[in-house]
Amino acid sequence: MLFTKFALMGKNLSKYDRNWPATFETDPNSDGAKAVKAYLIENFIKPASGSGTMAEKLAAKRDRFERNGLTRKFDAKFHDDVAEFGGKSVTGEWTIAKGADPNKRILYIHGGAFTVGSAISHRAITSNLSIKTGCSVFAPNYRLMPENPRMASIEDCRTAYRWILTNGPNGPEKAEKLAVAGDSAGGNLTLVTAQWARDTGIRQADAIVGISPATDSTLESPSVKRNFETDFMLKPLVAPLLKIPRPVLVWLSWQQLKIRPSHPLVSPLRGDLSGLPPTLLHASTAEMIYDDSARYVAKAKDQGGDATLQSWSHMCHVWHIFDEMLPEAHHALDEIAAFLKQHGVAG
Repeated sequence: MLFTKFALMGKNLSKYDRNWPATFETDPNSDGAKAVKAYLIENFIKPASGSGTMAEKLAAKRDRFERNGLTRKFDAKFHDDVAEFGGKSVTGEWTIAKGADPNKRILYIHGGAFTVGSAISHRAITSNLSIKTGCSVFAPNYRLMPENPRMASIEDCRTAYRWILTNGPNGPEKAEKLAVAGDSAGGNLTLVTAQWARDTGIRQADAIVGISPATDSTLESPSVKRNFETDFMLKPLVAPLLKIPRPVLVWLSWQQLKIRPSHPLVSPLRGDLSGLPPTLLHASTAEMIYDDSARYVAKAKDQGGDATLQSWSHMCHVWHIFDEMLPEAHHALDEIAAFLKQHGVAG
């Protein structure tokens, strides 16, 4: 019992709760908001309750994610590449908008609950980032669960990070500027990678960006339950978990991941947040892991870090990807571009 409480669940982090108002208020009844809600119900709520085995549902979800990047045109070019370092390799894709600087780079780590997603599925974000920042963007296809252990995704992101420091879209060349960004699960990996780079003593990124990042794998954040009814994207994923007592849930997670849920490898919020690059986190006040971001920024500030939270009301989890439906997606991406420009990454 003590092992579960202190080693698996970790310390209570309520001291980092802040009653911050939304940075930007949005209209939940706008045409865009209604369109996204309908999309989420059709593509997340309904499939979760449909028939089929878990494997069939996962395959279908992966296919839906891929179609998001294959069925539209983007104002950017894409080309495959392989990140290689220390005998390890991970495939990925460069996104290059017209005029993008090959030596100003963004390592973009896609989301998808560690089980779905790819460089292709997140082209809506990578193309907009390249267009708005003038940077070349590389998205690695890190290994997914359940075929691979959780540690595999962490190792692949480390490989991609080391590689992108000295390799660009045109081949071997040292990066002039580098940012690391990611959404949801990719936001988790972004923050984990940033802590690893600092602790390893290699060159740190010039800036870090997390979009709706998952920062606490112990599911302690109050917003997980508070925003359950307003988060149409994560609700189907989290609903079965909320039926399980949290001590049992973290024990099961430990058995599956082979990493303690409270360990900074999977819960960057619970690591040392000092000495990190300037960090910007985006979150919706309506999403289930809003407090993952709010607590992360509060703790980083308490430890002397340069961290900023920008929040939007009534938006869905990772609303940035709905750039064809939501003006707020472009607003958020413009804020990221401004942040990267402030820190010398964007042109």
